[in-house]
Amino acid sequence: MAAVAPAPLLDEFLAAYYRRHPVGATFIGVHDYDDRLPDYSARGVDEALAGMDSLRGRLRALPPEPPASSEALDRTLADGCLEIERWELASEHFHRGNPCVYTGEAVFGVIALLLRDFAPPSQRGEAAVARMRAIPRLLAQGTANVRRAPRAWVERAIRECAGARALFERGIAIAARDGAIRDPQLSTAAVAAAAAFAEFRAYLERDLAPYAHDRYACGGEAFDQLVRRGHLLAVDAAAIRGAAQEQLAVCETALDSRAGEFEARSWRDALARLADRHPTVEQYYGRYSEVWDAARAAAETRGLVTWPDYPVRFVPQPEWVRAAAPSLYFLPYRSPAPYDRLPIVEYLVPPIDGAMAPDEQTRRLRATNDSVIKLNHVIHHGGLGHQVQNWHAQRAASRIGRIAAVDGAARITLLCGGTMAEGWACYATDLMDEIGFLTPLERYAQIHARLRMAARALIDIDLHHGVCSLDDAAAFYERRAGLSAEAARAEAVKNSMFPGTAMMYMVGTNLIHELRRDLSRSPAFDLRGFHDRFLSFGSVPVAWACAAMREEYADRSGR
Repeated sequence: MAAVAPAPLLDEFLAAYYRRHPVGATFIGVHDYDDRLPDYSARGVDEALAGMDSLRGRLRALPPEPPASSEALDRTLADGCLEIERWELASEHFHRGNPCVYTGEAVFGVIALLLRDFAPPSQRGEAAVARMRAIPRLLAQGTANVRRAPRAWVERAIRECAGARALFERGIAIAARDGAIRDPQLSTAAVAAAAAFAEFRAYLERDLAPYAHDRYACGGEAFDQLVRRGHLLAVDAAAIRGAAQEQLAVCETALDSRAGEFEARSWRDALARLADRHPTVEQYYGRYSEVWDAARAAAETRGLVTWPDYPVRFVPQPEWVRAAAPSLYFLPYRSPAPYDRLPIVEYLVPPIDGAMAPDEQTRRLRATNDSVIKLNHVIHHGGLGHQVQNWHAQRAASRIGRIAAVDGAARITLLCGGTMAEGWACYATDLMDEIGFLTPLERYAQIHARLRMAARALIDIDLHHGVCSLDDAAAFYERRAGLSAEAARAEAVKNSMFPGTAMMYMVGTNLIHELRRDLSRSPAFDLRGFHDRFLSFGSVPVAWACAAMREEYADRSGR
């Protein structure tokens, strides 16, 4: 009986999670709560805490499962997720002190209903009306709960209010015109939603901005909790920081020593040349599919992985979101909803067309040049990286591993999926480098990508341990990682909001490389088989997957 006991509690864990996070549930493909937004009232939070404490107690009272089983893993992950969420509900980083929690959930609650054709337009329109009508209540909770906030979070929330108003004042009408959603009450509900955002912005500017502070650190104790309970890492922040410093130094040396190969005075000058290599306006949209097809063919020819039949269609960003997107956390690629199982994934390409002014066309083409299309949009996101990993995650034995890395309003569903999702996507680009799919300058850019991963990990730790300020973090990104002032500031702000997140790129990638290096010593090692098995675990902590695979290889070789 012990083997079946955890399943009902895991059902309860997931059901309660979806109730508490209805917007995230929509992105996951669970549609029981498509008409709702989160409840951050005092009563709602108290009920959530009581439910989480009860569930944790019952999870811990269960008899033990075999350590390597998916049930044991899910029980560990569920307990860690509940512990982390309990900390979040008590901290100043989320609903009690971050206005972006409210702006993000409110606007993406509606966007989530527009992005995918998981139901008829009338059904999604009805849900959108219900969510728009719930926006004034949610933003009023934000006004009641957030009485002081960090300066950068207030500024970001103000920008998100502007994006939300663009969506509700213009975008909803365009979506209805184009048939994305339908409901006779859309217009009235959108007007009320826009008015609620205008009122919330006034509160931010009048009552929060003048008294904003510059305290962003979550503290060492909370950070270690995220490392241990979220990522299941046995090492502490100091060890991760040391590895990041070492990787940063190695990458800087490599970049400096090799700049001359490109007849450049510095690595910054060399990498700047990537912007010159871009398609024409006429070639632009087709370039994505061309590179995707070539990347898949190369990966299959070299036996990197069993590539699933899970096509990506590159389409222009929808007109209904174009005015809003620059002010929001609007992603071109979102991990597909595991429980919608739509046959084709739409990748929303940054729009460039002949109606734009020539200078704007050139600016966008340089920003979305051939290397960005290949390294970021195709390999990292739409191809061997996230897309292939997401297909495997949807079929994982771990039920938490199926959903953990699904993108929500502002971050992935559960922290525990991060080292796998981002670690594999970064590792995938290294793989395509290994087989010669990158140009010499793109290979050189990969050294810079590893430098940026190390810089992110370092700032993640230093910022949340109070070692550096937000301004210090942004300056570091400019000085050491070569980011523009705007990009450096945006990265630092994102790091400040989600502790323990920026480090997962470097940690996950390095753990995968270490595992492959160790297991490749076995006579039974097969690269495709290694990757297929590794991905089969789903979006679970890489540290756990590595331990499981080491155990499997030890058993196979008779220890």
